[in-house]
Amino acid sequence: MTQTRTPLSTPSRLTASLALLALLSGCGSAGLSSGTDAPQGEVPAEYSDWFGWRPEANISGDDWQQINRAQEFIEQGRHTEAIERLEPLMARHIPPAFYEMAKLHDDGLGVERDPAEAARLYGRAIETPSAIRGQASLKLAELYLAGDGVERNERLAFHLLDQAVKEGVERAEPILAGLLAEGGEQIGPDHERAQQLYEQAAQRGDANALEALAEAHGPNGWRETAPERAMDYAKRLEAVLEDQAAGGDTGAMRRLAGLYAPDGLLGDQPEQRQAWLVRAAEAGDEDALGHAGTALLRGGDPQQGMALLEEAAERGDVDAMTRLGQALLDPDVGPTRPAEAKRWLEGAVEAGSVDARVILGAALIEEARERAAPMGLDGSGDDPATTLAANALSTPPEVRRGIALLEEGAEQDDPLALAHLGSLYLDDALVPSQPWLAVDYLERGHELGHPWATQQLGAAYLAGRGVPADGRRAEALLREAAEQGQEGALRLLGDAYLEGEVVPFHPTRGEALLEQAAEAGDTAAMTSLGEAYLTGPLEEQPQRGHALLEQAARQGDAYAMVVLGRAYREGSGVPRDLDEATRWLTRAREAGHASADDAMVGVNRDRGAQGDINALIEAAEAGHPGAMADLGRAFLNGEGVQANPEAARAWLERAANAGHTGARAEVGEMLLESDPQRGMTLLQGAADAGHAGARLALGRALLLGEHVEADAERGLDYLRPAAEGGNPHAARLLGQAYLEGNGVEADPARAREWLDVAVESGDLSSRANLGRILLRGEEGMPEDIERGRELLHDAAEAGHPGAQATLGREYLRGERLERDTRQGADYLLQAARQGHSSARLALAEAYLEANGLESANREQALLWLEEVMEADSDMALETLHELISDDMAAAR
Repeated sequence: MTQTRTPLSTPSRLTASLALLALLSGCGSAGLSSGTDAPQGEVPAEYSDWFGWRPEANISGDDWQQINRAQEFIEQGRHTEAIERLEPLMARHIPPAFYEMAKLHDDGLGVERDPAEAARLYGRAIETPSAIRGQASLKLAELYLAGDGVERNERLAFHLLDQAVKEGVERAEPILAGLLAEGGEQIGPDHERAQQLYEQAAQRGDANALEALAEAHGPNGWRETAPERAMDYAKRLEAVLEDQAAGGDTGAMRRLAGLYAPDGLLGDQPEQRQAWLVRAAEAGDEDALGHAGTALLRGGDPQQGMALLEEAAERGDVDAMTRLGQALLDPDVGPTRPAEAKRWLEGAVEAGSVDARVILGAALIEEARERAAPMGLDGSGDDPATTLAANALSTPPEVRRGIALLEEGAEQDDPLALAHLGSLYLDDALVPSQPWLAVDYLERGHELGHPWATQQLGAAYLAGRGVPADGRRAEALLREAAEQGQEGALRLLGDAYLEGEVVPFHPTRGEALLEQAAEAGDTAAMTSLGEAYLTGPLEEQPQRGHALLEQAARQGDAYAMVVLGRAYREGSGVPRDLDEATRWLTRAREAGHASADDAMVGVNRDRGAQGDINALIEAAEAGHPGAMADLGRAFLNGEGVQANPEAARAWLERAANAGHTGARAEVGEMLLESDPQRGMTLLQGAADAGHAGARLALGRALLLGEHVEADAERGLDYLRPAAEGGNPHAARLLGQAYLEGNGVEADPARAREWLDVAVESGDLSSRANLGRILLRGEEGMPEDIERGRELLHDAAEAGHPGAQATLGREYLRGERLERDTRQGADYLLQAARQGHSSARLALAEAYLEANGLESANREQALLWLEEVMEADSDMALETLHELISDDMAAAR
């Protein structure tokens, strides 16, 4: 570090003596710097020796010569000799000797840097007044302001700076002004004095003071906002810097460039900014060379910008290497050159650049993701087997390298590295997802203020990935990210308001946020808004929705193409047009959207249903597993083609062999009766891939021993998770198993628990079954007439014939429910019309009883019923219903 020499000689001593005389006459200012009522407070007692009046140090002319000689040695780099000159003087308590030795320890010249020792020596230098008291006070104040070697102490720094100013040290003025302008925990602000100090420095042409005054009178400044005054200071600063730049000061040139930056004091003037950066670069400022290149890249001259960046990079400018590598990867700058970009970034990484690590790491991962996407390994498909296959692949070397680089950046608390790692571990594209780890990275990135990390964290709270779903937290995070310019956050929050699942349903807010994101150019927001106008939940605006979707599709949004294809297929907001649907879905497929193929299958199915089975056959024969499965189902159900079980099985087999999970499940169930072993193998494969129907079929077969050897424990293992997840059929099977003791020990309490789960999950048969059992107190369950009646009524109203038959009997009998012949006959009629045989029998029995034949046996009732039913059955049932209702009512 270059030393600034302060020559000390006998005339300096004379100046100090004159100051002493002024003090004695009552005009001096070397006493305590503030009154006791000042907002900065008194000088702490333990430091009082540094301030106030006392006799000036007695320094002889020979002492000054020794000190000046020591300064010469320091300038020559002869630090040991300088120290040898200073030590005897320090032993005699000569203040300038302490000051020169303190600077050596402060700057680490000739000794290891020791700011604590420097502070001690500066303190010794100011204990006795001398010509260097002001300079030493300034140096010591800077250490206390920075907390460098000493505990940070604003109040003490203030008094030291105040003393330096009053000792005539001009450089202390803007520093003290800055302290008073901002204030702090230990001292209050004093804007009037700060302004005065800055003005004094500005009159001398101090650039820092002029800049501070311009900012003070600008927006959000600490003085009254005065644009004209702020501009006057900025113009004066410009003139000062131009004078300095004319003398070859490259630092002034770079500061001038800053004046013309978008947030500069003179406003965004790209040409002026570039010109000064180029001048600084041409004057030999290597840092400016790189900045000039960056400015030209952004300012519309990428060719010259790249040339300057390359020149700076070749000179070893690490930041330029990094920016050059980044530019070579950016298609907006020009044709990308990945190999060259990696070379420069690797060089910057070797030189220790954290930014280069993050840029290179992200580039390697993105490159691997793009290669994986065409193979269907992007984790975005609907088929879980795809994701499992992707996770099963070994991690490529470039991905491992990318992760390592990003983790190195994360260790340095680089927020972008943390955001990239969060994104990587939330996805299944290249590595198995680890949501909890991802959220940890994103929380750190968010705390460091990175808006993309904040957006992703908000999305994680929306989806409940890595954290419990929390609408309020998600909403707060997404709003914060949106305020920081993340259009995607606006879209995510807008979508969430329209879905109304994690955050409250609020279509007006959702629409407004999506409109805002769409106006900012977010094509996904255009798509969401367009879809909402076509299919809800927003008020239907088909023309507006169609226009937004076409706009997004024209800009390359593949999902918008899919939505348009579906809209034309279903006639949502547009006339139904399968040709137009095919056109849009073909474009979506070419753009690589994972759901385009499945949507196309739907179109082909519709064509098949209209008699164009060739469309579906074409897709199936092209090898699309979903189309094969769909064609198999078409042959199975006779949809668009004559039913053909053999062809159905053949196509479903092909789909299963091609990895289609649903087809495996369907073929597996088909084969249980004829080829149980193969059927179980296919079901097992589909179940392992997460197919709910396959797990249910396996559980049922193993629990009940249908076509396979019973294994109740394994059956329960398949059924329990499905039942706990809300599958009503699984819950019903478990309830029946515990009710009847099928494969497990009969347990009415557990049976009721599972049947209740099935009921809550919407299973009508379980509602009717449990209602009957509770009403009658059967199967070991205690009687609960009210609950049983409620369940039976719900099931009967939903059309369950068994529930209708049970209620009909109970209302006619009047044993458990209050007798109501009309309602009983109504329910029996409803059940009988659905073919419920016992309901018909009950009607017959009731009729015979109503006609005085209470002792009629079952055979008589059936015989009579057969005769009645020989005529029109519906008319017979209605007649029977009326006879029962009227006769039994009359009997009462």
